[in-house]
Amino acid sequence: MSRTTRLFQLMDALRGYRRAVTAARLAEQLGVSERTIYRDIQTLCSLGAPLEGAAGVGYCLKPGFFLPPLMFSIDELEALVLGARWVRGQGDAALAAAAHTALARIAAATPRDLRDDMAETSLWVPLGMERPQVDDRHVGPVREAIRYQHRLRIGYCDEHGQPSERMVWPFALAFFEGKRLLAAWCELRAGFRHFRIDRIATVETTRERYPTRRHELLTTWRREHNIAPDS
Repeated sequence: MSRTTRLFQLMDALRGYRRAVTAARLAEQLGVSERTIYRDIQTLCSLGAPLEGAAGVGYCLKPGFFLPPLMFSIDELEALVLGARWVRGQGDAALAAAAHTALARIAAATPRDLRDDMAETSLWVPLGMERPQVDDRHVGPVREAIRYQHRLRIGYCDEHGQPSERMVWPFALAFFEGKRLLAAWCELRAGFRHFRIDRIATVETTRERYPTRRHELLTTWRREHNIAPDS
């Protein structure tokens, strides 16, 4: 790998973190030594890269910095294509359409030979997994409430058919084959609860932000359920 390529990869790696990341983690990710990371950080700073941080603390790109994506490797392209095909089959209608257009935009932004690789990849989502018969009418409002951190009033029926009305703070939505599961803080139970979307009878968006940041809810929920955080 040339030094120029490594510097671009370091910038691309930094762009993948919202908070400061240590040189040790960057070194492990890029397969180089910590000393190399420190040296490359100094080089990037001298070239005017908008970096913040210090040795022993971590580094991050300053907010608002835009870096055009690097050329995708074959493995990266296959991962994108496979993931988009899964979403196209398992997501709600809006996400399925977004996956289709995202693939088209990625193809348009890559060189001709990589577009051919995308078209010819042999990684497919099995036909039996495509477009399950599920009720997705409430997925859109739920995703919007998660995005804007709005309280939701839902009418819910539990596994025994017992109805209840809940005011919840939605912060995560899991897509399983044929099922969608909402993770939220429930005001009625004063704790985290999980709601199957197909058991939600009604959804009313309040347009009111819930008092705790979504990231804090997600962090606490992961800790309580021993779920490892994303990179």
